[in-house]
Amino acid sequence: MGEIDDAIERADQESFTRQPPKTLQARINFLMKQLKTTKAVAAEIGVSQRSVERYRKGERKHPPRAITERIDTAVRQRWQPMVRKRRRKQAAATGGITVETRARFGYTAPIGTTDDGRFRRLTVHLPPTYAQRLFDARDTGAGDQQMRQIIAEGLKNIYFQDSGNRAAGLSDITLNNIDYLDLTY
Repeated sequence: MGEIDDAIERADQESFTRQPPKTLQARINFLMKQLKTTKAVAAEIGVSQRSVERYRKGERKHPPRAITERIDTAVRQRWQPMVRKRRRKQAAATGGITVETRARFGYTAPIGTTDDGRFRRLTVHLPPTYAQRLFDARDTGAGDQQMRQIIAEGLKNIYFQDSGNRAAGLSDITLNNIDYLDLTY
């Protein structure tokens, strides 16, 4: 997973209406409902089938930290899919998406102006069309670079060119060296 994918996942988790199960046994039982077999759960979290059975029965309550983190990640990825879908649909239809980032922006500019990339900290609300493009790209398995380009195009249009009111000669924006990136919708 790339930085953009991670940011989308964090934004999805902020929209939960209920918290995921807290105890190890409840988390394993939730994964069992989702994946159906102990073999599938074991493969997902990287342990043996027997370990899954022990976690499920409560015989083992404190797995190593790395396994606990994998269980937590697997549960959070599958938690409240309808809530996630509804929030994405709303963002793509009417709400848009807010991008907060600190990154190096490079650009192509007319001769006689500087095109040196530099770090900027931006918080920009992008219209629903960019949210739709971003979600569509993620759903079709687009790479991190393609999703960066979608965000860069949105920032170019909304922030750098002010929806066509300035910097008309600015032709291409690239999003490089991301220090952090958060999405909200």
